[in-house]
Amino acid sequence: MEMKPLPKDAILVVNAHSRRGQDLFAQARSKLEAAGVRLIAAHAVEEPERMAATVRDAVDSGAPMVIVGGGDGSMSGTVDEFVGKDCVFGVLPLGTANSFARTLGLPLDLDGAVQAIAAGRRRRVDLGMIDRDYFVNAASLGLSPMIGRTVPHKLKRYLGRVGYLVWAAKCSVGFRAFRLTIDDGTQEHRLWSTEVRILNGPYHGGVALSDRAEVDSGEIVVQAVVGRSKPRLAWDWYAKFFRLRDRNAHTQEFHGTAFRIATKPRQRISIDGEVLAKTPVTVKVAAGAVEVAVAADD
Repeated sequence: MEMKPLPKDAILVVNAHSRRGQDLFAQARSKLEAAGVRLIAAHAVEEPERMAATVRDAVDSGAPMVIVGGGDGSMSGTVDEFVGKDCVFGVLPLGTANSFARTLGLPLDLDGAVQAIAAGRRRRVDLGMIDRDYFVNAASLGLSPMIGRTVPHKLKRYLGRVGYLVWAAKCSVGFRAFRLTIDDGTQEHRLWSTEVRILNGPYHGGVALSDRAEVDSGEIVVQAVVGRSKPRLAWDWYAKFFRLRDRNAHTQEFHGTAFRIATKPRQRISIDGEVLAKTPVTVKVAAGAVEVAVAADD
């Protein structure tokens, strides 16, 4: 069956509080219009908590495509509004890590991302779920939520991924391993862990963490860094960041459509960079939940 072309009419919603959103809103607007996208409306949202409501209003207005500009938190916080709706999700990566854009194979520069939206194609992709909350790319528990919850905004803004690594070293001093239970519906797996990643795609924090997680596989991947060693966790991130041959030596992966995850003690959960939940939780995949705009040659 032939795929419908991308819509030419759209509404643009940019998180102007994100790392580059404020500076790039005007550029994005003019570049989209120059590329042939007819903007019904364009909103620069300076209060991040207003992003979801602004996107909801845009989708409910009947716009055939809504373009969201921001980081992974903006994408995850607004994607719920597209589920079950006949509206294409346009991704304009303006954040620090841009993991979802990397997963989709989108260009990370503004000109390339605009071209994908203006002249690309539709692609139906999965979403992850933590209980009833949809997310686009990854959730994590362990050290990552501690980093995300406490990292100074200026450090994140000006140093990007390097800033995360600097803050991670500081946070690791007081961090402790936890007991992890993963129930896949037929078997319980119990182990010690220092970090758990719940992956709808390979990227988390801009780093490719899994060789098998895909955004349209119909499965969710739970990846645990096993053991109680903090140096082992640091090595895992280092090895995956530099794509070393033994980068998977300290992780164990579980693949399926749904899992129940519990920990002792309870752990906060970061969902695409925002700390929004706490164990125990049910995680699952929402297969083919939304249509996104991707590059024509993806």
